[in-house]
Amino acid sequence: MKTSPDITRLACLGEVMIELATLDARTAQIGVAGDTYNTAVYLRRLLSEQRDDYDTPAARDLSVSYITALGDDPMSDRIQAELQQHDLDTDCVERRPGQSPGLYAIETDANGERSFSYWRENAAARSLFQSPARVALSCIETFDLIYLSGISLAILPSDMRTQLLAELGHFRAKGGTVAFDSNYRPRLWESQAVAREVTEAMWSSVDIALPSLDDEMALFGDIDEAAVLDRLARCGVSVGALKRGEQGPMDLGPDTDASEHGSFARVEQVLDTTAAGDSFNAGWLAAFVQGRDAHARLVCGHALASQVVQKQGAIVDTVTV
Repeated sequence: MKTSPDITRLACLGEVMIELATLDARTAQIGVAGDTYNTAVYLRRLLSEQRDDYDTPAARDLSVSYITALGDDPMSDRIQAELQQHDLDTDCVERRPGQSPGLYAIETDANGERSFSYWRENAAARSLFQSPARVALSCIETFDLIYLSGISLAILPSDMRTQLLAELGHFRAKGGTVAFDSNYRPRLWESQAVAREVTEAMWSSVDIALPSLDDEMALFGDIDEAAVLDRLARCGVSVGALKRGEQGPMDLGPDTDASEHGSFARVEQVLDTTAAGDSFNAGWLAAFVQGRDAHARLVCGHALASQVVQKQGAIVDTVTV
């Protein structure tokens, strides 16, 4: 794993979708979102805004790329423009003739909790790295840090998923850093058994783990937080954070201070939990790249997520960390 000063080229890998956010019974707002895309946007923003505080040659050279496949339709053009507007490098965005991106509709209840309807079975992102491909799987090796999620893996055919896992292994063997969030969505996987197998393989072979407590319990059937922590430790996880919703995050390092686990303020007014975990991951990774300590990473992630959940939508205009 590369240390913070050696990480200047970061990439997030996954799917960007068209989002329809319901405003009322007759109206929806069109947006662009996706779990690793949300993280990429906030990560790029934080690294840009905080560059003056870490003014070194490495900080000035930091770049964030997005790796995905899009179609050639107007909605794919819209996504490409959004990526560029957020200063994300798009050299590893495949454009597929005759294809289009996935679509989802989102509704939130009075407590800010989300419900989704998806149309993504034929999304271009499912063809990522597959022939004919301008963006080859080996593009991963041009970066210092790769971030992906369970969704990034679940949308791929099983053979391409296997190839990607092997490539990530080669990437790490050459000194690359892999960060992963299991982000379990049952409907995307062939079965829970396959999701468990792939996710467990990832936990045993990543450098940075950014799981959520509820996802891990749902996927592996762990009875409580202690069981989740024990299983992750047995997989060799030693760097990262466990996201625990309103309880606040927990450092996954071997020297974590239990007294810090309750030091994160709860958000009194949650409007929309969309991208809560994604934005936390961005804050944590930004602090990691900047060489900040384990507690500072938790603070940065929690501060960003706390602001995002108080506003509508996955990507909010103004945040300060």
